[in-house]
Amino acid sequence: MTVRTTRRTTALSRLSAVAAVAVAGTLVLTGCGDQTKKDDAPSPSGSAAGAGSATTSGAADTLFSKLPQKYQDSKVIQVGTDASYAPMEQTVDGKIVGIDPDLGAALGEKLGVTLKFTNGKFDGLITSLQTGRSDIVMSAMSDTKARQGGLDDKGKKIGTGVDFVDYYNSGSSLLVQKGNPKGVKSLDDLCGQTVAVQRGTIYEDAFKKQKTTCGSKGLTIQAFDTDAEAQTRVKAGGAVADLNDTPVAAYIAQTSGKGADFEVAGAPSDAGPFGIAVSKDATQLRDALKAAMDAIVADGTYTKILQKWNATTGAVTTVAINGGS
Repeated sequence: MTVRTTRRTTALSRLSAVAAVAVAGTLVLTGCGDQTKKDDAPSPSGSAAGAGSATTSGAADTLFSKLPQKYQDSKVIQVGTDASYAPMEQTVDGKIVGIDPDLGAALGEKLGVTLKFTNGKFDGLITSLQTGRSDIVMSAMSDTKARQGGLDDKGKKIGTGVDFVDYYNSGSSLLVQKGNPKGVKSLDDLCGQTVAVQRGTIYEDAFKKQKTTCGSKGLTIQAFDTDAEAQTRVKAGGAVADLNDTPVAAYIAQTSGKGADFEVAGAPSDAGPFGIAVSKDATQLRDALKAAMDAIVADGTYTKILQKWNATTGAVTTVAINGGS
């Protein structure tokens, strides 16, 4: 997705060994097909998106008291997301579902409030925090030092930055047409080619760096508002590869066209954390969210949610604040 603005800047040259089968074997992800087609996506089950409990009895009472007064009064935390990034988040029958919404519902139950998810463009999610349109962001957003510091991809200060509550680890993988007609095994194989990617993500940044590495061979980068558009471009043969998070790439490869459209090329790169983004001045809210995430990890709710989406390979055992690099 989000991103996904430097979703993660990594030494992606390590994408040298083809590992689509390994990825598929460990992530046996099921559900929707091509993200542009939602009719075969999984129906919402278990915790509904944005459906946290409003009760404050028992253990939730203690966590509820940790929230800033405004959320104790409203019983609602507004969550910004880009619901086009299955299995992390997607829209099915008008509802936002996926790993992040299910985790959000579980957090809401612990905190005694509702986490209400609202769809938006990934590259505008951090801005939505600054304008007050969102209280937090949950959108498979990579925790990076640049985002923490409010820096753009060139290191220029463009904002106040955000804090992260880290809750999942994910590598990155290349998504190519089924059969890998261009024989892509690493980023270096993309030189002289055209690639597609979601705008405002660390993966767009990775492609820009690879373009420099390609030198005179060049690399044409087509950036789109959503990853679904980038996928469509690869599927149509207008681009040789898309780059995104490993669980997402594996999910797409296994489900789009019932597995006939795409495959994953190259071994996943080093994993980095996804985090819940919170404004720098919202430390009380940040710490309450961490306490709630600690609670769902400890009681097994967290693991059950990841099992539901077959994405346990990225599970964390310790919830960190600003653990990204």
